[in-house]
Amino acid sequence: MIAFERIKKLAKEQHLSLVEVNDRAKLGTRTIYHWKNKQPSVASLTAVANVLHTTTDYLNGLTDDPSLPTDDSFSLDDDKPVMYHGYTVPDKYLDMIRGLMDADIKEGKADKHERFN
Repeated sequence: MIAFERIKKLAKEQHLSLVEVNDRAKLGTRTIYHWKNKQPSVASLTAVANVLHTTTDYLNGLTDDPSLPTDDSFSLDDDKPVMYHGYTVPDKYLDMIRGLMDADIKEGKADKHERFN
């Protein structure tokens, strides 16, 4: 299957074994290996795409570009996981950021258009 081959390729490029990808995606034992002959579920493929910093479209062969769409900003209000250097940012950290921002907004210190470089 296309997904298995592309997962294997990206894992190798990122110096990860398929077992490591499988574990980081919190899948059952050696689940990814079953995808050689079986189509993965959307939820499982999404978890692997997040680990490998790519899209499910790439893993499914719908595009040949493994890059994530680029956007300079994102919302902490989304239900999408926030990543930092390949790690999912825990909710407790996101809650701290939200608290700091809420305080700055309340005190009039926040700037909607401030850019950080």
